[in-house]
Amino acid sequence: MKQRIQEAFKKINIELTDDQASNLYTYYEMLVEWNKVMNLTGITEFEDVLLKHFIDSVAVCQITDMSKVKSVMDVGTGAGFPGMPLKIVFPHLKITLLDSLNKRIQFLNAVIEKLQLKDIDTIHGRAEDFGRDEQYREQYDMCVSRAVANLSSLSEYCVPFIKVGGRFISYKAGEVEEEVTNAEKAVRTLHCEPATIAKITLPDSDLSRSFVIIKKKGHLDKKYPRKAGMPTKNPL
Repeated sequence: MKQRIQEAFKKINIELTDDQASNLYTYYEMLVEWNKVMNLTGITEFEDVLLKHFIDSVAVCQITDMSKVKSVMDVGTGAGFPGMPLKIVFPHLKITLLDSLNKRIQFLNAVIEKLQLKDIDTIHGRAEDFGRDEQYREQYDMCVSRAVANLSSLSEYCVPFIKVGGRFISYKAGEVEEEVTNAEKAVRTLHCEPATIAKITLPDSDLSRSFVIIKKKGHLDKKYPRKAGMPTKNPL
């Protein structure tokens, strides 16, 4: 299994050590085991998890130089995607995993402890609340999210975490041009440059991934993010 993981990652030009491959397989085993008692993922077959969760999570390295990124916030991380694979594959990263469901946080803490990972933290709560907290606000080089939400709402959740000059990268499926166009006002309001789109195809598949890249050019107005629920109910 470790060799299969290493072979898969070579296809996106990543050479994994034996320890990294072993950690990913242990993560997979824990994901499947915990998934029996809580809803972490609908994808449980090894090859599917390898491609659709692990490879997909780190595929962002094909459109950004991860060696220049030091800190990452993962908003709505769920079972740890993309933040946990990013940490395993790029161990220099300091990563924070944020999710609103405490059961998922308990799972992630168990994985972190099992793998003895350093410089990775979990926080349980809502992005609207932590985005106002000085400990987290404008503290990260990059914010990532695979959460399913429209880009206008997601930008208000995620942009508060990134430093000026940092980037929010949203993992999207399918065609995203219309969604990006509809989010133009929100992106401007949040003091960001116009969004750009990068598309890739996952190796040995017809699965496409669209990355929406939003760069922050100025400090955020203190009124953002708005109070809990507002970004979803009334997008900018």
